[in-house]
Amino acid sequence: MAQPFKLTITPVKPEDVPSEDTLLALGRELLASTESWEKGKPLANGKVLPLYRRAGSGDPAPWHCRVSQHPKEDITFDEFWSKIGLNKPVNEKEFLASLKEVAEVKRISETQSIWTRYYTYPPPVAPRVFTILQTIYLDDNSPRNGIIVSIPIDVSEDEELAKLEKQAVRGRYAAVERLLELDNGEVEWRMATSATPG
Repeated sequence: MAQPFKLTITPVKPEDVPSEDTLLALGRELLASTESWEKGKPLANGKVLPLYRRAGSGDPAPWHCRVSQHPKEDITFDEFWSKIGLNKPVNEKEFLASLKEVAEVKRISETQSIWTRYYTYPPPVAPRVFTILQTIYLDDNSPRNGIIVSIPIDVSEDEELAKLEKQAVRGRYAAVERLLELDNGEVEWRMATSATPG
């Protein structure tokens, strides 16, 4: 009997990807669990709360989370979602100097795509490539919220998809992010990540 799918840094083959509903449910479950994770020292003058969970059974890497609230005068929910929920990897390239190339490898649906991201670093660190399946969901009901679930995906056995992945050390990355519009108009950004550089 197959084990139930878990959000980890273990890459999944395209044919083994669970349903969007499963990924979103697991993402919500992970975000809810962050409420009980160990707290770190607040950052950015107390505006960012770091949280973490150690690696456990069936979870090869620890998880790290950051929670921040953003006043509507700085950024609205819609502005935030347009950068994080829509074409996130393309938008990240604007802010990360080490992120050199981004490509959408395959669009599966309006809410699910495979992306590859190619990073370079100063020597002696070799370039890295992270290929992920990204699933998004936007709920416009009050309180508005959007979720982004990213899991590592292994496209090496699919010749057409593999051609679109840069040759570099393969890193692995899993993440769940949620934007939540609060009653006062502020936006809470909660992001949990687990990764290894390869």
